Amino acid sequence: MSSGDDNGLEHNDALVPEPTSAGTALRRGWTTGTCAAAAARAAYEALVSGTCLDMVEVVLPGGGRASFATAMCESDGVFGRAGVVKDAGDDPDVTHGALIVASVTKGQIGSGIIFKAGEGVGTVTKPGLPISPGEPAINPVPREMIGNSIREVSRRYGAGEDVVVEISIPGGEEIAKKTLNGRLGILGGLSILGTTGIVIPYSCAAWIHSIHRGVDVARALGLTHIAGSTGSRSENSVKAFYNLPNEALIDMGDFVGGMLKYVRTHPVARVTITGGFAKMTKLGQGMLDLHSKRGSVDFQWLAERVALAGAPAELIASVRTANTAQLVLEYAKAHGIALGDLVAEAAWQTAAKALRQTDISLDVLVFDRNGKLVGRSETKSVQTGLPR
Repeated sequence: MSSGDDNGLEHNDALVPEPTSAGTALRRGWTTGTCAAAAARAAYEALVSGTCLDMVEVVLPGGGRASFATAMCESDGVFGRAGVVKDAGDDPDVTHGALIVASVTKGQIGSGIIFKAGEGVGTVTKPGLPISPGEPAINPVPREMIGNSIREVSRRYGAGEDVVVEISIPGGEEIAKKTLNGRLGILGGLSILGTTGIVIPYSCAAWIHSIHRGVDVARALGLTHIAGSTGSRSENSVKAFYNLPNEALIDMGDFVGGMLKYVRTHPVARVTITGGFAKMTKLGQGMLDLHSKRGSVDFQWLAERVALAGAPAELIASVRTANTAQLVLEYAKAHGIALGDLVAEAAWQTAAKALRQTDISLDVLVFDRNGKLVGRSETKSVQTGLPR
């Protein structure tokens, strides 16, 4: 996920609070990559100068600078070690408050910067991620930020740039159980992430990043069929329905658009979209972000669907004034109307527009709260609209 610390905001004019719809300001934070870079700078400075600094600065990917307080620092002349507490601002980040620690030792001449995974930092075990299997799960941008920090210290003190940097997060292996790392093949702990260095509250960038990496892993493994699910119940159901491996399952949550737009440029042969009746109804209405803040179930829209299916006037009126989507589904079932199929077909149309100009095979499955299939579209080519 992401990370932060609000020390030194004056070094970057872009770091203004993110307003909410209610008008209150949300505090931005820092990625784990930024914290790792700050810790690495403090650690290397301690190693080459023998001095532990209370504050250190790092260069952000956008060119700004930010300063961080060191939570711990030590050196014995052989290694330098420092830590920075991650502050994710007001973002609901599982790594908020985690200690990001860097240990730096001198490397062999000509070796450059070598990265190692310490306690709580995962190792990549599957292809398709930005980092090769066997490497520490420290992404390219954080590696570059750490490298910039090492180079700044090197220039200041005339020290070399051939170092071994070990990043650790105490307790990170347990925290990682709350993330998608295991499914992506990142084992033993958390990833060191970040592309801008800054966490924007409720941007959900980390979730969308995980969706993209999940697609990448599936493609790298040669899988031809993936399924994006809105939740664990629909995920378990589609896995059993199609006998899919775990690597084919994409936890897209509410971000249907985030997954489909990525698949459009990183295609697989077949895509299944699956979720509960209410979520798939919103997709059928044309929404690609299914979060409740983005919109709700339109009961008038559902009433129009049952009307097209030949429902009697009293059922149409009941649907229009229903309290929940689940109740509408029960009304339709009692009258022998396959509303789930109608919703699935409408959801297919929305998803197909997001996958436009591809020859991907697409289908939509709708499950109820018990994991029972209540609606299904045909599997059709996005390009031709013909069944497959």
